[in-house]
Amino acid sequence: MMEQTSAQDAEFLRKLDEVISANLQEEGFGVAELAEILHMSRSNLLRKVKKITNAPVTQRISTARLEKAMYLLRNSSYNVTEVSYQVGFSSTSYFIKCFREQYGYPPGETANYPEVRSPITPEIQEAKKSFLQSNFIWFGVLLLVGTLALWILLPDSKGGKEALEKSILVLPFKNDSADSTNQYMVNGLMDAVLNNLQTIKDLKVLSRTSSEKYRNVVKTIPELVEELQVNYIVEGSGQKIGDRIVLNIQLVDGRNEKQLWGKQYRRAISDIFILQQEIAKDIAEGIEATITPDEKSRIEKVSTQNLDAYDDFLKGYDLMNLRGDSNLLQSIRFFQSAIAKDENFALAYACAGMSYYYLDFFKMEKKYSDTMEYYADKAMLLDAESPASYIVKTLYYFQKKEYLKALPYLEKGLELNPNTPEIISLLADYYGAYIPNTSLYLKYALKGIKLGTSSKDSTEICYQYVRLGNALIQSGFVDEAIHYLNKSLAYNANNPFSNQILAFANFAKNKDISITRRLLENEFQKDTNRFDILKDIGKVCYYQRDFKSAYQYFERFNRYRENFQLDVYEHENMIIGYVYEQMGKIEAAKKFNEGYKAYIEKDQTPYKSLGLAMYYSHYGDKNKALSNFQLFTKEDHIQYWVILFLEKDPLIDQMKKHPELRKILKEIERKFWANHQILKEQLTEENLL
Repeated sequence: MMEQTSAQDAEFLRKLDEVISANLQEEGFGVAELAEILHMSRSNLLRKVKKITNAPVTQRISTARLEKAMYLLRNSSYNVTEVSYQVGFSSTSYFIKCFREQYGYPPGETANYPEVRSPITPEIQEAKKSFLQSNFIWFGVLLLVGTLALWILLPDSKGGKEALEKSILVLPFKNDSADSTNQYMVNGLMDAVLNNLQTIKDLKVLSRTSSEKYRNVVKTIPELVEELQVNYIVEGSGQKIGDRIVLNIQLVDGRNEKQLWGKQYRRAISDIFILQQEIAKDIAEGIEATITPDEKSRIEKVSTQNLDAYDDFLKGYDLMNLRGDSNLLQSIRFFQSAIAKDENFALAYACAGMSYYYLDFFKMEKKYSDTMEYYADKAMLLDAESPASYIVKTLYYFQKKEYLKALPYLEKGLELNPNTPEIISLLADYYGAYIPNTSLYLKYALKGIKLGTSSKDSTEICYQYVRLGNALIQSGFVDEAIHYLNKSLAYNANNPFSNQILAFANFAKNKDISITRRLLENEFQKDTNRFDILKDIGKVCYYQRDFKSAYQYFERFNRYRENFQLDVYEHENMIIGYVYEQMGKIEAAKKFNEGYKAYIEKDQTPYKSLGLAMYYSHYGDKNKALSNFQLFTKEDHIQYWVILFLEKDPLIDQMKKHPELRKILKEIERKFWANHQILKEQLTEENLL
């Protein structure tokens, strides 16, 4: 397709292609490196190239590599292997595959095919331009008719095969043995195959949670396809017979229930790792998925050569997935036994660290932080490519509340393992709860839904929908948020979060805060221990200027925090302090306000300047307040709650009529909706929204 570009855009593309051309030989050269050379952010580069050319940057780089390869094959003495290295392919077989997809024949046969493009002289180009200008309408009609004729007359280049999304559900493998104790090994094989498939970027592989829900539930393949929106199903069963493993695997096309292939694998236990790799490759080949050289290398990596250590690991892993303190403690013993047999067993270190994290998760006192750090560091030291190493390192920093230190591990883990649902979920939580960024929160929540759907009785899928609903409303997608929050209630009507978020989502739609208060009060009556809802009701009363009621709710909320020594919701202390002031509790108010100031000055989120602006506004320091409000206008990806409630906030009552503040508030709202539109376009382009 011809690119319709302005002179400025044409110059940008010329420079872009110049940089790409200069770096074709570098295998690792990609979007990130291109953006850095052009002094652009990765997202801005992707968006700009997509807008100008209607094609992704990666396609432009790939096409440039293959066009250079074609030129070298026709105009140099290099052989195919040498050409593949010249254009940045370390794997000749992968180069041959990409070349064939681009040109329709392998690079070794280039000499047998004539070059289809003739050289165009400036004179011919000018004559062509003149002809097109004078005959534009008729040329367009003839082109359309000719295209339709070709479309009708020519056979489909792929033999009529419909291009399907390569989405896979790996059902829990069944234990064919009468010995139920063999189940852990069958489960381990299923997990290993699942993890290997998740390494392949060309696939969409649903999570283990999605699969596990169907272990004891009888569903037909059409029902699975309908519920999970997946195209391929992998079914398996196996058993251990002496020193051998027997596995029966079949790959099914979910559209028509047709078996694409079925195979029995008989291997010695000593070949268990080769078996895991072989099954994953066979499945990928069955649906024509591309495996890059790096992905192949990660799939073929063996976690341990010690089979006894691996057997202990599988037993521990099975127990870890069951959760519960007794199971977790027992899992740790198995992991430690595995490590004693192989001190370089990175995966065992990682999973031991995760078990310690889960042991501490719901406890006020974190007993195992130091132990967890040891196991996380060992896992990363021994295997810096395993997703488990990145997960356990992230969980450690989450537990320590050192969130900024967690991000590099999440990003690198996702880069190496783009289909790992656990990493995507952690990224969603990171941008939703710890270092807020509404755009990235929504992006990863949407990706999590695509990889983590499950059946109607699933607590996990209910949480996924709650998280997505929360992410949508924070970015201003009100109707979509309400849809998914209601969907979460359809999966589990008793989940504790959906109605709480819905109360505010409905306010975004109808702007009636009295309804929001009533909905929250109804929700609180279902469980009067919900101190988080107490806080929310108090805040709604605060916006209504019903300070007496707000004080009563905040008093109860603060008793919960004190009695259970909870270090939570510190960002709300300024509001609480204001309410206490209105009720004449001056000393208590001062304590809350100064505590808030200390908290906000150490804040690492985009809301620091807004928090300081509110503080100075309340205390009448208009210059500092306006200065911080102005700083806040520089922030992107802010939560919709700011737009909905900022002008209603009593803390800025003294400044609401200030013309500079009115101008700033309008700019904050304008920028929010501009970013909302950009985000909507991006997510639509990525088929996420």
